[in-house]
Amino acid sequence: MLLEEISYLHLPINSKTINLNTNFKIRKMKTNQTIQKIKNYSKIPVLALAILLTGCKKDDPDDDVPAEEHDHEMITDVDLIFTNDADPSDVVVVSAVDPDGEGVAELTIEDAINLDTGKTYTLTLEIWNDHDDHDDHDDHDDEGQHEEEDHDDHDEEGDHDDHDEDHGENIGEEIAEEADEHQVFFSFTNDAFSSPSGNGNIDNSSDAINYLDEDSNGYPLGLETSWTTSSVVSDGTFKVVLMHQPDVKTSSSGVNDGDADFELEFKLNIQ
Repeated sequence: MLLEEISYLHLPINSKTINLNTNFKIRKMKTNQTIQKIKNYSKIPVLALAILLTGCKKDDPDDDVPAEEHDHEMITDVDLIFTNDADPSDVVVVSAVDPDGEGVAELTIEDAINLDTGKTYTLTLEIWNDHDDHDDHDDHDDEGQHEEEDHDDHDEEGDHDDHDEDHGENIGEEIAEEADEHQVFFSFTNDAFSSPSGNGNIDNSSDAINYLDEDSNGYPLGLETSWTTSSVVSDGTFKVVLMHQPDVKTSSSGVNDGDADFELEFKLNIQ
C-alpha cells in the first residue's frame, strides 16, 4: 500500500473513525505550541538581566550638569566722558541710565554728544550698578553735620567728581579685571572723525578704532579710546556696544561673538 493511502486510512475504534492525517496535524500543532512556550520562558532570564543592569547603571554626573551660563552684572548707569587732550578742563559727559534696575526698563539715553571740530578727545567709559545706592545716600544724609560739611567741600571739586561719588558698584573696574572676556565696539557717522576715520568697527571688526587699553593677550578692550574730530556733523550718530565674550574673544572677534552687555546709540553733533 502506498504511503499516501496510509495517511488517509480510516480505522474503526469504538464505532468511530479517526483520520490519521488529522491526528498528525494535531500532534504537530501541540508540538509547535510547546516549542513556543519554551522560547517564551527562555526570554524571562534575559529580560530580568536587562532590568537588573539598567537598575544598577550609575548616573552619569555630567547628565545633571546644566549648560554653562555667563553671569551679567546689573548695569544701571553708563557714562561717556570726552576729555579734551589739550585742555583737561574741557570735558563732555553724556549718560545712559536704567531707572528701575532689575525692572523691565532698559538703559535710556539722556544726552547728545556735542563736541568741537578739530580737537582730540580721550573717551573714558564709566559703568556702574547704582540700583541699591539710593538707600545708602539716605542714610548718609542722617549721619550728622560733620559729614554734611565734608559733602559741601566735595561739591566744590566739580560736577564730575560728584557724579562718581554718587554711584554705587563700579562695574567698569570688574570689566577691566575681566578684560580677556570683554570688548567695546563703536560705530559713528561716516568721516565724523579724522582719527579714527571711516564709520567704526561694528560692521567690520578690523576697521580702525584708537584703543588705548588692552587685555592680557594684547587684544583691545575699549574702556579708553582716542578721537579726533573732523568735519561739522549735525544729528549724527555714535553707537557703543559692550560685548561679553568669554572663551571666544580673539584678535578678530566682533559683535557677533558673545553676548551684548549693552548697546547704546547717542546723537552726535560736532560744531
